[in-house]
Order: sequence, then C-alpha cells, then structure tokens
Amino acid sequence: MNITDYDNFRRSLIHNYWIYQEKHFRPEDKLFDRPNNDDRRPPVFLISEANRNVITNPVSTSTEMEKLFGLIPPGEHHKWFRSMNSSQALTLSILGNLFVYNLLAVLGDLRDDNELPLLGDEKISFDNFTMEHKINHLCEPRSSSIDGFISGEYQIAIECKFTESEVGGCSRPGLTEKDSNYQKDHCDGSYSRQRGRRERCTLSENGIKYWEHIPQLFNWNNSENMEVCPLQRNYQLVRNILAAGVKPDGSTSTTNGHAILIYDERNPSCQPDGAIHRAYTETSEALIDSQMLRKISWQRIISRIRNEKLLPWLTDQLNLKYGL
Repeated sequence: MNITDYDNFRRSLIHNYWIYQEKHFRPEDKLFDRPNNDDRRPPVFLISEANRNVITNPVSTSTEMEKLFGLIPPGEHHKWFRSMNSSQALTLSILGNLFVYNLLAVLGDLRDDNELPLLGDEKISFDNFTMEHKINHLCEPRSSSIDGFISGEYQIAIECKFTESEVGGCSRPGLTEKDSNYQKDHCDGSYSRQRGRRERCTLSENGIKYWEHIPQLFNWNNSENMEVCPLQRNYQLVRNILAAGVKPDGSTSTTNGHAILIYDERNPSCQPDGAIHRAYTETSEALIDSQMLRKISWQRIISRIRNEKLLPWLTDQLNLKYGL
C-alpha cells in the first residue's frame, strides 16, 4: 500500500467532513468537542451528542429511532463512535436503517466481488439481525463483538471496514514488557510452543477454542508448527468465519454459514497490495470452502439502494457526508 495514497484518502475525507459539519450542524460549539480543527482530524461529537453521527430519517418516529439506536447494546460503542470517521457509525447508518425499514433483503439481490450471492442461497430471517453480536461458545474470557450478525440455522457474520489500514491482527505479538500479561501471553508471531506453554497458541493455552475448530474450516493443521501464525495478521477475519461456522452447541461445518467483509473501495488498504486486501486473500485461500468468506464494497451496496430508489434521505446524506 502506498502510504501517500492512504494519507490522501483520509485527508480528502476529513476535508469533506468539515464542510459537511459547517453546512449541517449549528451551533458547532454546542455539538462538537472542537468546533474547527483546520482539517487535521475528523469532527468529533460531544459524548452527549454522539447519536448525531448516525444518519437518520428526518421524519422518523420515536419507535424507529429507538429500534435503530438499540441495535448497539449499552457499552458496545467503539471508542471513536463520535468521530465522523467511525466505521461503526457508518454501519449503523446503512445496515441499521435497512433493518429498521425492513429493507435488508436488498442485500440478497447483490453478488459479491466474485459473483457469488452475497447472502448465499439459504433462507435468511432478516429479523435476526444484530450489531456488536457476542459469540460466547468460543470460550473467550471477554467475548469480542461481531459488527453485524444474522443468526439462525444459517449464520452470517459481517465485518465492516471504512478508513482502517488493516483488518485486525492478533494482539499477543504486540504485547510489551509494560503489559501485565507479557510474561504469560507474549507470542513471537509463530505457531509454536513458547515460554514453556503446552499449547502452540497462547490463546489455546488460555482455554480459547479457536484452534479446536480451525482445522475443520481451514487447511491449517493445529498439530504442526508454523513459522508465521496465520492469525497474526488475519485474526479478525478468521474469528468472523469461526462465528459463522461454529454453532452454539460446538458443531462446526463449512455449511453452517459464511462471513462477509464490507469495505470502502477508495481505501488503498482495500485495493491489491493493501493490508486488508492481502488479509482477505490469505484467509480466503486457506479455507476448505472459499465461499465461507465473501466481500463487497459500501459503494456497491449504496448503488443498489440508490438504484432501487430506497431511502433517498439516506443515500443523499451518505453522498454529502462521505462522498459515497
């Protein structure tokens, strides 16, 4: 990925955010932590005004607003949900509003970047859509959240990216001596026994069941050393696939569901040679069934909504705020 291209991508967005802020939010000093920051960072809403970062129907009812904002459980807002750069706010604006207005089925008409049906051929209950969905049966001490999740007999885990530079890797190689669990959990990035551990993965040593299920979904052998652990760079995508492929009773199958990566096609990290694109490719190629991972851009989703003339207030604001 060209760093200059990535910086230009972010800089262009930030410049547009401040134009949007000036036109749509007055008085700025009552809504934002810094009314103007000379394009050096995105506008950030005050904590009390955080929900204004989500695009809403100007004539929505209180019930619709409650349903929309209720999609993110208390305590599950990302640290920078208040920033206009927030992928969580963008996801709630698009997928959340499609859910509220019973239009998620529009996704079923789309094909992914490889011309596969985005949602597969299974019967999907769109009433089962949730955001920041917790998976509790992988035995994580603190369950990570899935950006979007459709539960049921067939499960779909959705990972949403916007301006991120990477998909999200394992945290253990990044531990430093300043971290309280460094001696116990630090990993050098290989899949091998380290620091006297019995397991090849420090996560497995702590009872987390990722590697118990991985060989049933990936062409990775959990009984052999690997110089580079495949979770080191691709952790988040792998975990989403596990969320889709492993049922609460522990049964694991390539037919239980699939994961979707939604990305901004303008982001250099999502283009060939970018870190997110590379993580997607590595993960997809390692799958026993590559159809368990699919990807599509926000642009293609929004284009379909716009072409169907659905929620014009949403598509208009997405264009003005994000250039989408």
